[in-house]
This record gives sequence, C-alpha cells and structure tokens, in this order.
Amino acid sequence: MKNIYKIHYIVFFLALFFSKAIAEPTFVQSKSIDIGFYLGLTFNNDGTKMYTVESDKSSDAVVEYILTTAYDISTATVNNTKVVHRSGGVNKFVPSQVVFNNDGTKMFISNHAGENTIDYWSLSTAFDISTATFNEAFELDGQEQRANSVAFNNNGTRMIVAGAGNMSQHRIHEYSLSTGFDLSSTVTHLNTEDLISFQNHIDGVTFNYDGTKMYTITHMNKDGTEAQDLMNQFKLTTPYDVSTLSLEGTYTVSSVSGDSREVVFSNDGSKMFIIDDDNDKVHEFNLSCNWSVIDGACDDPITTSDGGKDILSSIESQTATAKQIAIQASTPVLNRMYWLRRHRTSDQLSNQNIKFNFPNKTIASLAKVIPISEKSNNTLNKLSDSWSFWSEGSVSFGRTGDTSSSASKDINSNGITIGMDKKISENKLYGYALRFGNDEVDIGSSGTSLDTESFSLSLYGTFPHDEERFTESIIGISTLKTDHVRVGGGNRRTGERDGVQVFGSVNYVTKYKKNNFVIDPNIRIDLSYTELSKYREKGVAALVYNKQTVETGMVSTGFTISDILDFDTFTFKSYGGLELGLDFSPSSDATYRYLSETTEYTKAIDQDSKNLRANIGFDLINENGLSIMTIYERNQSDNSHSDTLYLGFGYIPDDNSEYALTFDNDKASLNYNRDLNGFDIKMSSNYNFMGEIPDYGANLEISNKF
Repeated sequence: MKNIYKIHYIVFFLALFFSKAIAEPTFVQSKSIDIGFYLGLTFNNDGTKMYTVESDKSSDAVVEYILTTAYDISTATVNNTKVVHRSGGVNKFVPSQVVFNNDGTKMFISNHAGENTIDYWSLSTAFDISTATFNEAFELDGQEQRANSVAFNNNGTRMIVAGAGNMSQHRIHEYSLSTGFDLSSTVTHLNTEDLISFQNHIDGVTFNYDGTKMYTITHMNKDGTEAQDLMNQFKLTTPYDVSTLSLEGTYTVSSVSGDSREVVFSNDGSKMFIIDDDNDKVHEFNLSCNWSVIDGACDDPITTSDGGKDILSSIESQTATAKQIAIQASTPVLNRMYWLRRHRTSDQLSNQNIKFNFPNKTIASLAKVIPISEKSNNTLNKLSDSWSFWSEGSVSFGRTGDTSSSASKDINSNGITIGMDKKISENKLYGYALRFGNDEVDIGSSGTSLDTESFSLSLYGTFPHDEERFTESIIGISTLKTDHVRVGGGNRRTGERDGVQVFGSVNYVTKYKKNNFVIDPNIRIDLSYTELSKYREKGVAALVYNKQTVETGMVSTGFTISDILDFDTFTFKSYGGLELGLDFSPSSDATYRYLSETTEYTKAIDQDSKNLRANIGFDLINENGLSIMTIYERNQSDNSHSDTLYLGFGYIPDDNSEYALTFDNDKASLNYNRDLNGFDIKMSSNYNFMGEIPDYGANLEISNKF
C-alpha cells in the first residue's frame, strides 16, 4: 500500500512539473545578426518585416528585414538599412528602440544618449524605411535623461517611455498626445511610475494588444549587477495606465539570452521575441498561452488576444452553420412540395428506377425502407407510375459584418438534393430526400476559415385538411464534419470537428385562388438539435473546445403569390414570396481552454434574431417533357444577409422516355433517354457527393439513323 501512495505522489509531482514546463515560453530558435551594436526590435503588423536598431556611435541605423514566413526569424534577410544618426557628436544620439504607428507611415526612435529625445520620422511608403524622412525630435523636458524604450497605445494618444538615466533607470514615464501619433501636437506628461521594487533597470517596455498587460525586460539584477535577464509581467486594471499596474510574475531568460535589451510579441501574442545584445541574436519563443510568459496566468483568448475576434467569429460560425444546415436540408423539400401544389392538377411527377449500393451499413439500412423497382439487367427501365424523382441544386453567398467583438464572415454554401416521393391521392404524398452540402466561411482577413460538409436524410409528407388547406411536415437527420483553420501571429492551427443533428419542420398552408392567380399564406415552425463533438487544435497556442449543443427554433409567417401564363408549347408560371421569421433559439454555450492549461472559459452565443426572407422565381414546363424551376432568395437578419439561387429539374413522363437513377457506393448518376421525332437523345450525369473532392460530370448525346 505504501508503494501505491509513493507512485501516486510521483505521478502528482511529475504532472505539476511538466504542466509548468509546457505553460512557460518554449524556445524555438535564434537568428544571428552580425551588424554592430543592437538595442531595439520590432515587427510590422503582419510579421513579414522585422526591424532592429544598430548603434556603434558613428553609424546609427535602423535595419529592415524581410521574412518570407511571417514571424519566422529563420527566414529573415536584410532588405534596407536607414542611417538615423544626427549631428551633435559622439554620445549625442544613440538609437535604442524603434516603433511605428498603426499604418506604418510614422516611425519613432528613442534616444539612449544624453539628448533625451524621441525622434519622429515620416514614411512615404508604409513600413519601408528607405522612404523615411526626419521630422523633429521631441524633447522629454527633463522627465528623463535617457530613453531606453518607447511604446504607444492603439490610437497613439498615449506614449510610454522607459527611462535609462543614472537616477531614473527604473522609471516609466507616461504622456498624453492631443492628436494620435503626432508629437507636434500638445504632449502632456501624466505621471511617473517607479519600478525600483520590481527591478533596478528597464531596458525595454511593451504591452499586449489592448494595454491590459505590460512587460519589462532588463539585463541586470535587482541590485544592479549584471546578467540576470529578467522579464516582468504586469497587469493593468486600466489599459495603458501604468499607475494601476500590479506584478503577475517574473520569467528568467538567462538560459538563452546573455544581455536582453528588448522584448516584443507577435500580433496575436502567441510568439515572443527577445533581442540579445551580448550574442547579437534575436531569440524566438512560442507561448502556450497568448500574451503570458508565466505559468498559470492564462486569460480568456477571446478577450486577451489580438486574434480574439477571429476566435469568437469561429465559434459563432460553427453555431450558425449547424443552424443553417437544418434550414438548408428543409428548404429544397419545401420548394418541392410547393411546386407540387402549384401543379397538382397535372400529372407532373416523374418516375424512375432506383438502385442503391451503399457499403455503409447505416445508410444501406435507411435505403431499404425506400420502395424501389429494379430489374436484373443494366438496361434502362420503362417508367412506372409509383415513385417520382426530383432534384434541386442551390448556391448561396452571404456576409456578416464586423462588430466590436467579432470579425466579419464571408459565407459560401452550395448543395445538391435528390428526392423521391409517392402520390397517394391528388393532394396527399410522402417522400424521402437526400442532401449533400458544403458550407465555407472565411473569417476576418488573416486566413481563419471553416469548411463544413453535411449529409442529410429527411422524410416528408403533405397532409390535406380540405381542397385549400394543407399541412406539410419534415423530419430528418444530418451528419456534419468541419475542418477548422485559425491563423494569427504567423501561426496556423488546425482542427477537425464532427457533429450529428436531428431537425423537423411543420408548415401550415392555405390557398386563395381567382382564375390563375393564387395566394398562399403560411405559418411554419422549424426546430433542430445539434451535438458538436469535442476537438482540439494543432499548433502554437492551441485551444481545446468541449462538446457543444446547439438548439434552434424559429416561427415564420408569410405568403407566396403565383400566376400562370399558357402558351402553345409551354407553360410559364411566375411566383414570389415574403416571410418574416422570429428566432426563439436559446443561447448556445461554447466552452474552451488552452491546451496547456486546465482553466476553462465559457462564451454564450446568442442565436436570437429576426429574419426577413424574400424570393422570386418561375416554372417553365415544356410540352416535350422538360420542367425547370428557379428561385432567387434574399435573407436579411440583424447583422447579416445571404443570397441564394435554387435550380430544380423535372420531367413529364411519356411512353417514349426512359431513365434511371443509381446510387453506387459514394456516387449518384442519372441517365435519361428520349426519342424525339426520330432523334435519339441521351443524357447522363453523375455527382460524387461523399468524396473528399466533389466530382461533377454531365454528358449529352444526340444521334439519328439514316
């Protein structure tokens, strides 16, 4: 028994040890920089350019590097060198740090020498230092003898300067600017924060993306001796207000860096970079928690990451996609039943022979409930009068705008539905529909995206109350598979998520008719329940998402109108509709955490919204047997819209037509033959709706015998 306890203790302490090792920064690589004496380091907005400061008291310069891979310092090569030395003699100007404004048209250089200035440069081409011209030198007015480092808040209305004077090398000064990033405007000294209780010397200062965390770095011990190489991480209760700071923890980089002078981060906080004056190197680290260099200090990535808007949009998109898949599976069926109602006085239902050959046992068992007729040979069979075939394709484009908390979303959806139904009476039928769909969502501008494939099977029916009133019902199941890509800070994380869904719809329709003009008021209820599996990302600062449930409900009411025009060889029917939907879906909680941490964060995704849908379309029915249905639909909700085009095909059977539909493994094919005035018309098509790469094909052959 004692040995068992010992094992438990060993496992416990090993778990603590390794969890800390994982949570702290992980060294990745170093990049040697063999030019001069370096003090400063920064990057452009997307990490494709890196800048260092060179100072040898005679040739002071900013060096610009091109990174072929964002934030991968091993790919850095020198692109430009800009001499920034000003006259005044030795030790009058020593550049120590360089930073830019948001759009890269202004450059600021702190002066480590005795002139106590922040130099301001203009760039005619963004982030291209070869186009920089000197504007002015801002005097620190005695607040600071030397400036080691300079930083700004997001809009440039606050400037923070780290001191390096003999009596103030542990102080941080804060200034307000009446005009952002304009040192020629009114600049007011706000306060001075003395960090002597935390460190003796400040070489560099920087902030996270929203100013709620501040980081300082020093190459000295607290007592002023050399080579401790400490980083302090502070929390600020008021963003960019250094008077509100409190120490969160300290991280030592002496195992890697010999003389740390500046620390910067990637734009999403997943990478950290330190410039080492002793070894003339830039060191790259991965952070297991964005913007955290100490163990146990991870925060919600949505609120403490520059890529937080993308993360929230991704969660919102996964929730919305689950909701939309249920609607997308129901809509073609509703379109089919509406088409049948428009043409119920004519026998417009096409019939076919169907063969199912699925290796998947579940799909095969579902297929067995579908009544079919088939012959033992491979020839096309004559039309029967039992089951009718229909198909519909849809293409949809939509966009959700950027908000204060989430990034914009561009949505592209497409799908194909194949169905069959049986007419029990003139107004009553039931049927089955099979749909494959693909939903792609591009989030923000960094490359974050979702790609969801869905497979839906539904059972539907129309039940008349009398000649003018109908109830249409749909019940179905769907499977979902989502490939998730999250990009930020030069890092790419990937993940896969599965889901299963049940959905249903009940639509009550009444009809008012005068001659060929018909109006159909309706009220509909749509419900769905989706379970999204737990999944984890792969990559730097990876997140783990717990299982999520998405419950949706919507009540819609509206009307459709239609009219018929009869011509000698075809019938043209136009129609349009308007529908208002009220969403009563409950919030869906998404729970997630950093892979390296146990602390979980929960985000409630509010699904409630109002939706206005308008559509217009037409049916074209040719006397030779071809029918075409097309619908254009516009959906408008609170902060988003989508445009969808539906296109459906059908055939009017006659004795000279024959065709067959075949499901074979993961492919569906349709073959159609017709003898038209001595000409043989053969049309075949196929669609691979379950493969990794969708495969479409169609062939048309017309021949005649002489």
